[in-house]
Amino acid sequence: MSTPFYVSPQQAMADRAEYARKGIARGRSLVVLQYADGIVFVGENPSRALHKFSEIYDRIGFAAAGKYNEYENLRIGGVRYADLRGYTYDRDDVTARGLANVYAQTLGTIFSSAGEKPYEVELVVAEVGETPDGDQIYRLPHDGSIVDEHGSVAVGGNAEQISSYLDQRHEDGMSLADALKLAVQALSRDTNGTQREIPAERLEVAVLDRTRPQARKFKRIVGRQLGRLLETDGASTEAESSEEE
Repeated sequence: MSTPFYVSPQQAMADRAEYARKGIARGRSLVVLQYADGIVFVGENPSRALHKFSEIYDRIGFAAAGKYNEYENLRIGGVRYADLRGYTYDRDDVTARGLANVYAQTLGTIFSSAGEKPYEVELVVAEVGETPDGDQIYRLPHDGSIVDEHGSVAVGGNAEQISSYLDQRHEDGMSLADALKLAVQALSRDTNGTQREIPAERLEVAVLDRTRPQARKFKRIVGRQLGRLLETDGASTEAESSEEE
């Protein structure tokens, strides 16, 4: 009779973590940055239909890297949670921290389960406040832990290198144009340190804009507005954007 193959619990969890990390690293990176009037989401995404960034609720945005079908299921679950909580209690009771806790429980349960593979996803849940001090950004790795981020965060692909680049250059109170340009510069750096060009049509950009008069602060930036933000200085472009709205 053969002896059953034994793997220690520590080794099994390490293997699952390595599997998830490799799956996430195969995806394109994305970054989330605070700027003077809110939070901007920037990622390289050639698809016009399969979005990395989405609105969850009035002031809450969602970003994800990894396997699309897995993070899309999580996004839909987050929307349902937010709608139900806002309807049952009050819209102000729907918060990024509460949503991050729900996602953490889901990811943690799946990661520790021996019956299914871990999700190959890394999430960012962000909420824009009335002032920059009220902004919240939470990063959720594959194992369901929650990391409270400030200023900037990168996930997917070569996120570690991008995060280091952003930490050295990101500043509080940046204009939207300056934050967007910094994000594109960070994303365009290859692992060997060389710089490549990412055309505007391959970028997916969205913001949580605290200055919007609507209750819903999420807005996608596309077309000519995105082109102007990438080409002109921050002050003049933001003035033009406010006139358009």
